[in-house]
Amino acid sequence: MNIELQNSIKDAKRWISEADAILITAGAGMGVDSGLPDFRGDRGFWRAYPAIKDLGISFQQMANPKWFETNPRLAWAFYGHRLNLYRETTPHKGFEILLNLVREKSNNYFVFTSNVDGQFQKAGFDEDRVVEIHGTIHYFQCIRNCTQEIWSADEGVIPIDMKKFEALQVPKCKYCNSIARPNILMFGDWSWNPNRTREQEERYQNWIDSVYQSGSRLAIIEIGAGTAIPTVREEGEYISQMSDNFKLIRINPRDYQVRLSKNISIPLGGLEGIREIV
Repeated sequence: MNIELQNSIKDAKRWISEADAILITAGAGMGVDSGLPDFRGDRGFWRAYPAIKDLGISFQQMANPKWFETNPRLAWAFYGHRLNLYRETTPHKGFEILLNLVREKSNNYFVFTSNVDGQFQKAGFDEDRVVEIHGTIHYFQCIRNCTQEIWSADEGVIPIDMKKFEALQVPKCKYCNSIARPNILMFGDWSWNPNRTREQEERYQNWIDSVYQSGSRLAIIEIGAGTAIPTVREEGEYISQMSDNFKLIRINPRDYQVRLSKNISIPLGGLEGIREIV
């Protein structure tokens, strides 16, 4: 470990120790140490889903609500497999380390994530202190938004023929019996129901306002947020600019650069970085 990284880790530890509040911001890289794919580029996506590679469909093309209309068995093969996978996955040790940290801060924290896997809640984080900015796979909605309702997915596994890569059962809307879809913001998505996420955002904004107005020190710990869809990176950078008492610590093995000199970059993987700074 080089001197520059050692100094960055020391600075991050000190800031976290002195912080009154913790904001955890997380992208797909947060799940890699749990064994989850991050779909980094088409090659990474196709390694996870070779059947989709054979169809010549990219991640951006596959993550599109049109498939629920044109080929719901394919759509639910993709999202159903992911739902089954996320239910079976155990969050890695880094989640526990962060959970213990925020408990030491009297639960004065929030999580802002682009991940749809529900791993933070599974690890024990408070449902009311998480923003899932792109929605969640663990809630469903009607493709036609017949009632504007969002409902929790049941615990049943969605059966999938992996050779044909098609769902053997397709979830239906509990209100009108149309096709159901996950409550996830997809590409080219005009039918996503944002109501649940908006409620999360309102709670989050109220918390940020209270941290700012109280003059508290805030440590923003960002893990595995990439540049391809920079929602999480931009949020952390924006919040860090609000106050001299707010500082961003970016953990990322590749895209670790920070814009403001006060912020800290940690060029490590998610779990390794968390272990080093907390």
